[in-house]
Amino acid sequence: MDFRWDIIQEYMPFLLKGTLYTIGLSIAGILIGTVLGLLIGLGKITKSKLLSIPLNCYIGFFRGTPLFVQLLLIHFGVVPAITGETNVILATILALSLNSAAYIAEIFRAGIQSIDAGQMEGARSLGMSSTQAMRYVILPQAFKRMIPPLGNEFVVLIKESSIAAVIAAPELTYWGRAMASQYFRVWEPYLASAFIYLILTLSLSYLLNKMERRLDTK
Repeated sequence: MDFRWDIIQEYMPFLLKGTLYTIGLSIAGILIGTVLGLLIGLGKITKSKLLSIPLNCYIGFFRGTPLFVQLLLIHFGVVPAITGETNVILATILALSLNSAAYIAEIFRAGIQSIDAGQMEGARSLGMSSTQAMRYVILPQAFKRMIPPLGNEFVVLIKESSIAAVIAAPELTYWGRAMASQYFRVWEPYLASAFIYLILTLSLSYLLNKMERRLDTK
């Protein structure tokens, strides 16, 4: 079997363009997912059933159903209902964000509840409100413990963003499939795509490990 480097070289500009889309979609998904996840996580630790029941349903739905199905529902149902037309970028960001938020909410909940209750009591005794104590005392301590699972969620999101190829979002896998369709080749397009994903995930893992070690020394 001959391996054709020439078609990889020809498609490399498109693969790099798709890589930028993959990075952008993943960053948008993790940022929005983190904000939503924090709000959902804080809502879950309250004693209000008015909040906890719908939030548990949200988490159960997005963690218990395939991201592929969620993407199709959002792309063909939610986005057209809101904007009146399909939008692959918006649909992908929404799907990644909402799915990621369900997992990040549990990360925040577990991280916050891992901090000793005496920390909150001590902060309140110093005159802080519950919000101030959460912001300045609890969350900074919990964040250090949440870095590994949050980093892992970002790595997972980069890989899961490849599912956007099914709705023709121009990310990395989309161009790998286009390359495979044009040349009727398998090894070159998908190995090239896999190698780029590997570079992205290993680089991110390295940066996260470095950040974790740096915070451990403080």
